[in-house]
Amino acid sequence: MIELRKVLIASAAAATCVAGWPLTARAEQPNEMVNQAQHQSTGPGEQARPDERELDQRQRELQSRVEELERQLRELTEKMSQTPAPARTAPAAAAVDGPGLQVKPITPNAAPGTRFLYSGFIKLDALWSDYRDGEIADGSIGRDFYLPSTIPIGGASEGVDLDAHVKQSRFIFGTDTDLAGGGAVSTRLEVDLYGSSLGDERATNTYGVQLRHAYVQYRQWLIGQTWSNFMDAAALPESADFIGPTDGTVFVRQPMVRYTLGNWSFSAENPETTISPFGGGARIASDDNNIPDLTATYTWKRGNGHLRAAALLRQLKYETIGATPIDDATEGAALSLSGKLNFGPHDLRFAVTAGEGIGRYVGVNFNNDAVLTAAGRLEVISGWGAFAAWRHVWNDRVRSTLMVSTSEYDNDVSLTGTAVNKSSWSGAINTFYAPAAKLELGVELRFAEREIESGASGSMRRLHAIAKYSF
Repeated sequence: MIELRKVLIASAAAATCVAGWPLTARAEQPNEMVNQAQHQSTGPGEQARPDERELDQRQRELQSRVEELERQLRELTEKMSQTPAPARTAPAAAAVDGPGLQVKPITPNAAPGTRFLYSGFIKLDALWSDYRDGEIADGSIGRDFYLPSTIPIGGASEGVDLDAHVKQSRFIFGTDTDLAGGGAVSTRLEVDLYGSSLGDERATNTYGVQLRHAYVQYRQWLIGQTWSNFMDAAALPESADFIGPTDGTVFVRQPMVRYTLGNWSFSAENPETTISPFGGGARIASDDNNIPDLTATYTWKRGNGHLRAAALLRQLKYETIGATPIDDATEGAALSLSGKLNFGPHDLRFAVTAGEGIGRYVGVNFNNDAVLTAAGRLEVISGWGAFAAWRHVWNDRVRSTLMVSTSEYDNDVSLTGTAVNKSSWSGAINTFYAPAAKLELGVELRFAEREIESGASGSMRRLHAIAKYSF
């Protein structure tokens, strides 16, 4: 605008100069040319005289031109002062699986256009547990959430224990960066407070941070740690407990490379073999595998929910050195069918899993993958697990879930002994109330039982109350 004004004013000034005394000099130049032409045409001794009326006409034309330029300048100035400056529009952000808090990069290393995500929840758990057939050890993880393998067997009831903690509190960090050719690169880092104890309940109740998820997702590829592709996390029912229907649930997080193509997904995941010693004894955790666990899943997405079929193929391997070295490997395989079906605001969730060598994947390793023979060979252990849960929404603030879960294994007692886990089941009912957005209060009642191959069993009753705020 300023530059344009300068140009117009300069033009006007130049025209004004032409209209003044320099006009005569400027006007004389063409007259001189005319005179020269006349001189050439009239011959020697004759002089042409300038036409005064023509000079006056030129002066009036130039004056009119100056006035016209001044008028145009005023109109242009008024129009530009009345027109608002165009607003700068930010590029549309791609949809993400959580609220974006920052559109522009906030660190020097962030790629342009990166959006940052931070979410999670703070949760208080209070658990009153009554073990009818023995005492659970102080500090056992089974006091923090339901773990069927920790139910005591063969003892006298001690009475009700109260445990309270905030270990389930969760913190999620993430980024989403749009790609020039479409798609995005996403990262997620999620932790909770189930890490190693850094204090005790006498004074600080301090606990360490535990990694849950850490991965990068690039188009169809996921690289890092998250839920096993063999697990259907979307089918897990709502529960006050950390897991819920633990007995019959596939529940594993581990490093992997996963590829998704439409409804199909495939993964190669971190292997580990859990083994029962010959004749019984403490579990052997073998990290001797040299082939990853392989999975394939197909998901039918329906208007009222989804169904998911999954397959697992894995190597079971154990190797030792010494006077009686062991070096053996075998295979395990399993199938799973799970899903969630919506019935208006209510829903039904379920899963059924069965196979050989699935102990590590079901019920948080309720049983083992294989057992050692007297000759040092591995023999797979077969088993199955299942759960079903009905969620009923009473109104926009109150909802309830009823769930049952079970698992059973086929142990060769001549190899495992009779002290190994044979089966477990549990049933729970809960109700949640939301007094405000993101704030939840809940209570859950659970009954559970564990049985070993000898026929002995133990049971548990638990009342679980929670308060949770999500952000």
